[in-house]
Amino acid sequence: MRTSAEQDRRIAGMTFSSVYPHYVAKVEKKGRTREELHEVIRWLTGFDEKTLMKLIDEKVTFETFFARAKLNPNAHLITGMICGYRVEEIQNPLTRSVRYLDKLVDELAKGRPVEKILRKA
Repeated sequence: MRTSAEQDRRIAGMTFSSVYPHYVAKVEKKGRTREELHEVIRWLTGFDEKTLMKLIDEKVTFETFFARAKLNPNAHLITGMICGYRVEEIQNPLTRSVRYLDKLVDELAKGRPVEKILRKA
C-alpha cells in the first residue's frame, strides 16, 4: 500500500520526543507501564534506556531515530491495521518502521502480553 509522498515527508520530519509522551500516556491510561513501553521500543530498535533518553533530549526526527536504530530482524512479523493502513503493505521503509512502533504501542495498550508483542520467528 502506498502512502502519499507528503505523508511520508511529514512522518520523517516529526520528532520522536513530540510523540513519545503520547505513547506513554496511551499505555499508562490502559494500566501498562513505561518500563513495558521501553521494552517494546528496545525490542524494535535496539535502543537501551540511556540511548532512548538521549534521543528524546536531542529531539531527533523519526528519520534520524530509525536511521540510528538496528531494526529487529523479526519486525517483518508485525502485521495488521494501523491508522487505516495494513502495516505490512506500507512501501516506504521509514513510514513502515514508524507504523511498526505505533502498532506495538497499540498492542501494549490493548493488553496484549509483552511476550506476544515481542515476535519471535
